[in-house]
Amino acid sequence: MSISRRGLIGGLAAGAGVLLAGESKADSTKRYPGYQGRYGLLHDATLCVGCRSCEEACNEVNDNPPPSPAKGDPKAFDKPRPLTDKQYTVVNRYREATEDRPAVYRKHQCMHCNEPCCASVCFVNAFTKTPEGPVEYDPSVCVGCRYCVMACPYYALSYEYDDPVTPEVKRCTMCLDRIREGKNPSCSDICPTGAIIFGEREKLIEVARARIAKNPERYVDHIFGEHEFGGTSWLTLTGVPLRTLGLPENVSHEPLPKLTEGALSLVPVIVSAWPGLLLGMYAFNKRKEKLAKEELDQALGNAADQAKTELDEAMSKAATKANKDKDSAVEQAANKAKAEAKKEFEEAQKAEAKGAEGEA
Repeated sequence: MSISRRGLIGGLAAGAGVLLAGESKADSTKRYPGYQGRYGLLHDATLCVGCRSCEEACNEVNDNPPPSPAKGDPKAFDKPRPLTDKQYTVVNRYREATEDRPAVYRKHQCMHCNEPCCASVCFVNAFTKTPEGPVEYDPSVCVGCRYCVMACPYYALSYEYDDPVTPEVKRCTMCLDRIREGKNPSCSDICPTGAIIFGEREKLIEVARARIAKNPERYVDHIFGEHEFGGTSWLTLTGVPLRTLGLPENVSHEPLPKLTEGALSLVPVIVSAWPGLLLGMYAFNKRKEKLAKEELDQALGNAADQAKTELDEAMSKAATKANKDKDSAVEQAANKAKAEAKKEFEEAQKAEAKGAEGEA
């Protein structure tokens, strides 16, 4: 089986309409100013004991399987675990406990940036910064380019590679539905030590500053997420250097979209070609599959015809042989009967002749 160059070019040309449509939606890089009164969460790593209750609650409200390893299993801290399409938040241990100092843990999830890079690179506007604070994702318009996954500086987005029908980008939603219902995010409700608190972002910053001022020996004088890359809805307090928690240090306070807007302005044009290419390759592969199926069907048909012919020939030969065997058996039986009859006749004649001699 072979595919001609014309077939490949024809398949790629099939995506031209999608390419043009993508260009029409390729807006310039968006800027997302902060909304007054927007919400956030503060994670105080000095209070986190690694119980992973937040993982369990997150999975439950998002209809995901229970965390793996299970809650309470010490193997969970053997090495840092990444976020997945079934685990939107993880608690990793970054320092083991010793006699003179406690273990250090940090909760990791989507940071819900004030000016999200995922939204700036999405040419179909699948991501939107909401007035409530979370970044909202619309899977109905997502084309699966996964540029957002690559662009996220926190490695917080995952893709459903195992879903062949309706794959989506998965990450912490900051429980936006619950916030709109007047509830707290599930992780803040379940945290037994108060390491996670929910509220208006500006008020959380005030709480964090007050804690640092009250216990300067306990905390690093820094609120991670207040300014990093333009700021985030998730804020982190720590008693150890940021690098110990796997967080970047001394990064720019400029939003990532602003830092990269020169390059990202080309992204919609470049990435808009992606659906066209995908559709072209899809058509090309479907053509290959169709030809392969036709060849397979033809080969199976030929094999079936050949098998039927061979079977008919074998049955014909068997029938002919059976008829010959039958005729031979009949002939042998007839000859045997004749021989026996002849023998009986001859014996009868001998008996009769012997009887006649006795009478004489």
